Amino acid sequence: MVVVETRELRYFVAVAEELHFGRAAERLNISQPPLSRAVQQLERRLGVTLLERGSRGVALTDAGAVLLREGRVALEAVEAAERRTVRASVAPDDGPPPVVLATKAGASSELLAKLLDAYAAEPGAAAVDIVLCAIGEQERMLRDGRADVALLHRPYDDLAGFDTEELGTEGQVLVLPSGHPLATRPHLVLADTEDVPGLPLPRWPLDDGSYAPGPGPEVHDHTQLLQLVALGRTCVVLPDSVLPHLHEGLAAVPVLDAVPVTTVIAWPPHSRSRAVADLVRTATRL
Repeated sequence: MVVVETRELRYFVAVAEELHFGRAAERLNISQPPLSRAVQQLERRLGVTLLERGSRGVALTDAGAVLLREGRVALEAVEAAERRTVRASVAPDDGPPPVVLATKAGASSELLAKLLDAYAAEPGAAAVDIVLCAIGEQERMLRDGRADVALLHRPYDDLAGFDTEELGTEGQVLVLPSGHPLATRPHLVLADTEDVPGLPLPRWPLDDGSYAPGPGPEVHDHTQLLQLVALGRTCVVLPDSVLPHLHEGLAAVPVLDAVPVTTVIAWPPHSRSRAVADLVRTATRL
């Protein structure tokens, strides 16, 4: 059986992402020769060529692309294990360690409040630390071990690799300034929302934290998003659960053909935390 060391995997991922040994060595804070030797040793152990080296730089082979994808997942799992182990070691003396629950700021607020109240009433309930995340951050926190459990939303969040339980499904509405002509319509379809005069769609953060080019404003969280809508800078399609949070100056119109949004509670499949299991059971009862 081939054994891949975590150090070698970190080195390879750095080179594969930078496609340059010098930049990867600088990123890892090591010199270039041991980095090159480590990658060569990994290739010999696996019996495959991971990188094509040429005068114009470094390129991934097909095998290298597979190891980059799988290696990122493996390193995330190692980092998650490290974080959860450290958290468990500083648990309070009078009870289990707190459960870290990550959720998108401004989303699923009513459900979250009911969940926390119901779980707190359970015998032996652990403390729950709530982390209100920027858009997309709750999924990353769950993957890298900063969170034990998260509220995610299908189809917008990537649920691959998590165990999940569905908590509810809802339709969507277009949120726009109350004075806009579309605000008087009884309902809309998605085609009506794609090019609203004077209201370019917001730009959400990509996986690497950057934003795609476009005329719409960059959005970090739901509070900022609703403020931008009220200022007449954008409009956005959001789940029905946003309705109780709309303040004066905002209107919502149902979008009939928008994909339904399902809220799920998600946790790592290898979790053995009794507190996480109890929290999930409480959520499914709601």
